[in-house]
Amino acid sequence: MASRRRNGASDSDLIDPGLIGKAILAYSVGVKPIRRAALTAFILIAACSRPAPQPQGDGGPVDAHRLALPEADPPPANADGKAVWRSDGGVARFGVDGADPLLTLGCHDGRLVITRPIAAELGASALFAIEGPRRIVRVPVDATALPGQRGYVWQGSMDGHDVDTDVFTGPFTGTLPGGGLIKVSSGDPAREIVRRCHAGQ
Repeated sequence: MASRRRNGASDSDLIDPGLIGKAILAYSVGVKPIRRAALTAFILIAACSRPAPQPQGDGGPVDAHRLALPEADPPPANADGKAVWRSDGGVARFGVDGADPLLTLGCHDGRLVITRPIAAELGASALFAIEGPRRIVRVPVDATALPGQRGYVWQGSMDGHDVDTDVFTGPFTGTLPGGGLIKVSSGDPAREIVRRCHAGQ
């Protein structure tokens, strides 16, 4: 060939569409009609053999897949700091007056019972991480059905003599996987429940 082939170029890439007409005209004189038609068809097919560029939309290929971003964690419970501790029938309830409690503490059979009343799936288990000023305590909790309530909530317990129960006598934050974070202030009702469990009452 008169010109040097470019590296990696195919035969169809070397054909200049502008030369098609000239080639047909040059061979149209003195060439038999059958050969002339065959030559013309070959040149046209070669010129059309280049793959069409793939269309793109929104700055990316049309076959791109969009991935859903993970949902953000829910905002902390009691982020505004309006919830307080209240005593209710031997149970300490933390929440806003007139609303369902965000957390409850009770003492039953010498055990401190911690309940985080948010929805839990049947059979689920987790660690309720309690972070106080001086220690971090991880309380095993399970999906528990409460009498008179529908569904399941998170509940666990600790030995009332365990010194780690003191974490509930001051301010702390509690975190449940998938349940978000709760900010809890200190209060006398919580301290009284912990004291009773220490005393075995």
